[in-house]
Amino acid sequence: MILLGGVVFLMMQGMPVAFSFLFVNLVVLYFVMGEGGLRQLTLSIYDSLTKFNLTPIPLFTLMGEILYHSGLALRTLDVVSKFLGAIRARLTVLSIISGAIFAALSGSTIANTAMLGSLMLPEMRQRGYSKPMSIGPLMASGSLAMIIPPSALTVLLGSLASISIGKLLIGGIIPGIMIACLYVVYVMIRCWINPKLAPAYEVASVSSSERVVALVSDVLPVGGIIFLVTGLIFLGVATPTEAASLGALGTLLLARIYGKLNYSVVKKSVTGTLDVAVMTFMIIAGSGAFSQLMAYTGATRGLVATALALPLAPIMIFISMQVVVLILGCFIEQVSIMMITLPMFMPLVTTFGFDPVWFGIIMLINLEVAMLSPPFGMLLFVMKGVAPPDITMGDIYQSAIPFVLLDLAAMAILTIFPPIATWLPYLIKA
Repeated sequence: MILLGGVVFLMMQGMPVAFSFLFVNLVVLYFVMGEGGLRQLTLSIYDSLTKFNLTPIPLFTLMGEILYHSGLALRTLDVVSKFLGAIRARLTVLSIISGAIFAALSGSTIANTAMLGSLMLPEMRQRGYSKPMSIGPLMASGSLAMIIPPSALTVLLGSLASISIGKLLIGGIIPGIMIACLYVVYVMIRCWINPKLAPAYEVASVSSSERVVALVSDVLPVGGIIFLVTGLIFLGVATPTEAASLGALGTLLLARIYGKLNYSVVKKSVTGTLDVAVMTFMIIAGSGAFSQLMAYTGATRGLVATALALPLAPIMIFISMQVVVLILGCFIEQVSIMMITLPMFMPLVTTFGFDPVWFGIIMLINLEVAMLSPPFGMLLFVMKGVAPPDITMGDIYQSAIPFVLLDLAAMAILTIFPPIATWLPYLIKA
């Protein structure tokens, strides 16, 4: 309680997450172990960061930054629009499908939400779409990047929790598609009950030849990038790091072929990648030392012993862990949640025999919920930043709630049917 309380107190004072953990580590290790504790902290930081499996984080981030700043993602959005035709809630469904595709190209939920919001929201408002049918789906679609690979946070969770990163990345494919389908079904049913939520409008007809040309010229190359990352991991041809390298190189080449790679794009992409990568690695440095501190002081052993003594079935322990993450998600961001909970949760996962990939996927969805949870979900404020002035935070909160409930439903489905998350990862070629 003292360790966690000190970290939370420092974060409430405005200290960055990484420095909050490092400061607590420094103080406690010095008083517990003396100067030897400081040497141990240095060795722990070095050991945490010199891991080959962390390299996908900047590479996945670079992929997303290039696609975002070069505008290549917009071409895919146009192709999806041509194939949809005049269906019910057309723009909302377009946003969800595009969000799932962008998630397979970029691991950044913030970039996806900002891009979808700035592109789709003005047209949706102009067409008379209600706020719940425009704001909510756009935020939910952006959050899919949390679970559908490539996801930098998936790599981070796998590293912090010592779960196979390749299996964790592949494990997000089916649950991510399932969540996107839940969103589409919900939207279609809501608009079937109340068509005024998303008024129909005339859609220009597109010939089959135009669709085929657009598919070949704009979608197949992007599909090649997805294959370089996810497909090669699944086939066992490349490790996550090698696949991320090929994906980043392929994205650069694609931007060059389309004539979108210039100095401005490269500068913005590299700067954005450095911001995310340095922040993430600083957090990993603090988290590794914090986990060792928890083990050294006996806090981890005490927590496991307490959990084993509770008169609860293992599945209730699992649900309790997810409830803790859900509550934390209403107030702090995802990386902080992982740093606080994983050092305590993973010994319990091992003790109770839970499948680590299954646990990791459900926790990722829970962290996705945190992005949408009032009052401090990150994507709520991203949407406010790109939305017109007449959209209030109250509108955004109200629009997010149905999709939070859909994510919780997805977690329940995966809890009842674990093979949805575990079947595909264990097919990975050795």
